Parts: sequence; structure tokens; C-alpha cells
Amino acid sequence: MKKYISFSLIFNSILVLAFIFSGCNKQDEFLNKKPNAALAVPASLSDFELLLNNEEIFNAYDSPALGTLSSDDLYVSDATFISSETVAQNVYTFAKDIYQSSNVNGDWNAPYQQVYYCNVVLDGLAKIHVSPDQLSRYNTIKGEALFFRAYAFYNLVQTFSMPYDPRTSGTDLGIPLPVTSDINMRYGRGTVQETYDKIISDINAAAALLPANLSAVTKPCKLSCNAFLARVYLAIAKYDMAYTYADKCLSQYNTLVDYNTFTPNRSALSSTPLAEDIFHTSLNGYSMTAGAQMDSVIYKSYDNNDLRKTYFFRPTRSGIGLYFRGTYDFTNNYSGIATDEIYLIRAESSTRIGNITSGLADLNSLLKNRYKAGTFIPVTTTDPDILLKTILLEREKELFLRGLRWTDLRRLNKEDRFKKNVVHIINGVTYTLSPNDPKYAMPIPAQEIQLTGIPQNIR
Repeated sequence: MKKYISFSLIFNSILVLAFIFSGCNKQDEFLNKKPNAALAVPASLSDFELLLNNEEIFNAYDSPALGTLSSDDLYVSDATFISSETVAQNVYTFAKDIYQSSNVNGDWNAPYQQVYYCNVVLDGLAKIHVSPDQLSRYNTIKGEALFFRAYAFYNLVQTFSMPYDPRTSGTDLGIPLPVTSDINMRYGRGTVQETYDKIISDINAAAALLPANLSAVTKPCKLSCNAFLARVYLAIAKYDMAYTYADKCLSQYNTLVDYNTFTPNRSALSSTPLAEDIFHTSLNGYSMTAGAQMDSVIYKSYDNNDLRKTYFFRPTRSGIGLYFRGTYDFTNNYSGIATDEIYLIRAESSTRIGNITSGLADLNSLLKNRYKAGTFIPVTTTDPDILLKTILLEREKELFLRGLRWTDLRRLNKEDRFKKNVVHIINGVTYTLSPNDPKYAMPIPAQEIQLTGIPQNIR
């Protein structure tokens, strides 16, 4: 298999890497040893830690959001649409050419920059010798790099490849999977199956190296590996495995925040990380999401005693529409992994594999922490179809604008009973994304196609 990956992407990553070593106070010690940033080559455990500690690279504004713009998570007014970026406008209207000759796309570039950083670390670690007393630190650094790389690959395959289908995953086009920082190596797209196999392999390898518990919500550990594997297996509809890893995660950490115990601020649920936060990232910022409205049908589905109705949404200053403030991030829309998501994964997976009692228990555990004290009436149905539909509706309501709805649409469209048209209306014109449409894979930026020769997605 030929291997291709963009030289411009790698070059830009090198420039940013050099900038980090030249522009951050916390890296002064490194620069004292290598004052010429252009020649700075990370070579020690401290150097590698500095690379992976860069939250601007690995945590903030870096999760792809093109899928969110295409989903039914949000609807925008004509005025918001007109004031939005051209790429956002094109994605929202399901256009064939979303970039219009632009070579800048953070949804592609940011994750691959993360991959490059991780490969720099992994390549560097393979070349150094560590003493026994440094082995634990070495393993943590390696585990973090593997986790961050898997996280980037997962976000990319959700955006730039078609949804996982076990019948065609061995031939459907995946994404480039660079595993070295060598700029002479070039990577093709491989298959969707190869992509998910690599993601799962990297997470498992990371889990064997990382500490059990969180040191910070921006860093991975064994707990976040289990949570991430639950998300991955749900995306490919392997519900027994999704249940297994959701259960492992919640057996170790199952905290849910009682919404009666705090009051949201104007722009977010909290100015500090909520206790539910397991791994913290946020979506790539598009102005369209800031001015987006929620589907009125979903909004009306919140019970009046459900605190999410007022915690997640507040009236805009103009009094027209609602502003979303239900993010777990302080400045942008949260895309990380939290226990509420894992409860819903275990609830759905339990129900699908026939454990109705477990599914009900997890759903009710979540919801009782979302309702005004003393008002919650537990869900009691024993019909698996009703319970599954209830859980899926709660995913929409609980996980709004986290970047997860796009993946849910992709996987649920594989089931006739859950197929759905996504409809956006702008200036009186209706735009429709049909189930399993080729537009469920975003086009790869044209410059990447020109530089590498990898095949483009069909639109």
C-alpha cells in the first residue's frame, strides 16, 4: 500500500512545534539548552512532556465541527447564516464543494497536527534509554501520545470517512494513519476497518501504560481509555463491547452532578470543570454554532421540571430564540468525554443486548440528577423498543452540541427504524441530507488531494 501524507501539513506542524519551544515561559529550561528554536529537537522526557502538555494543540478548539454543522443538532436563522463563514454556510446547506478553493480547514489540519506531535514523541521515546526509576514517567508519556493519536484518528474518521458498516468496512476508504514523524513517509487512506483497528489498538496500548486515575481532565488515564473505548465501540455498533468498557469506566468512577446543587453562569454550566468531566476537549469554533438554535421539537420534549431546559438554554439579548449555555467548557462547545455520556452508552448497550433492568437503572440514575428535587418520576417501561427510543431521545437532550449527534446519525441510519432526513431551511429554500448519503463523509481539502494523490470522497 502506498503511503501519502501532506508535506505542507508536516511542515506547518514543525513550525508550530518550534514556535511552542520559543514562545512559552514554561519551556524556558528547554530553550536554555537549545536557544535556536529552528533547530530545537525534543530529546528528553521533559521535552516530550512539554509537547503533550500543550492544551491548545490537544484540548482546545480542535475537535472537528463540520459534522455538527451538518447535523440536526442546530438550526440557524437567515441572519446568522449570512454572517457565518463560507465553509460553515456550505456545510450547513450540504454543498458539494464546501471549501471553494480555500486551503484552510482546521477540522482536517488540527487533528493531523496532533498526530504529528504524538509521532514526534513516540519516535523520540524509541531512541532514548531510561533508568528503572524513570520507567513510570516514560510509560505515562508514551501512553498519552498513543491516546491523543487515537483520539485524533477517531475524530477524523467520523468526519472524513463514511459511517462504519461491517459489510463494507474492509473496502470503504478510511483516513491516512501516519505512525512516524519521518517527513519522507507518505500514507494512503487504507480502509475504514483498518482505521478503527488502529484506533482501538492505540487505546489499548495506552491503557496498559497510563496511570489508573486522572491527574487532570486534559490528560488521559486508564479511566479515560475505558470511556473512549465505550464511545468507539458504540460508533461501530458493537454494543456488547460498548457495554463492557462503559461498565469498566463506571465501575471505577460513576459521579453524576446533581443539577440542584449549582447554578449555571451566563455562557456555560460552570466556570470550573464539572465532576462528570473525564477527558476535556472542545469543538473547532465556527461562528454559526454560537448563533444556533435548537430544534423546537427537541426543546419542547424537556419536561418543565427538567433543569436542563433552563440550564442549557437562556433567552438571547434580543429576546428572539435561545442561547445554548449547556457546555462543559468555559469558552466553547465541549466535545470531551463525561460520565453522563458513559451512563447513556451503558444504558443503550444494555438495552440492545437484552438487559432491560440495567438500561433502566442507568437512565434513571442520570435523569434523577437533572430534575428539580422531588419531581422526578422514574421511567418504568419494560418494553425494550420504548426504552431504547427513550434513551436515544435522552442522548439528543443531554449531549446537545457536543459533536456526538453527527456520529449518532451516521450509526442510526444503518437501522431502518431510526433513519432520518436532516432538513435545513435557509431563505425559504429547503436543503436535505438523506440517510446514508455520500455527504456523510466530508470532502478532504483539495490541497491535500493535490499534494498527496489520495482519493477524494464522493459528494
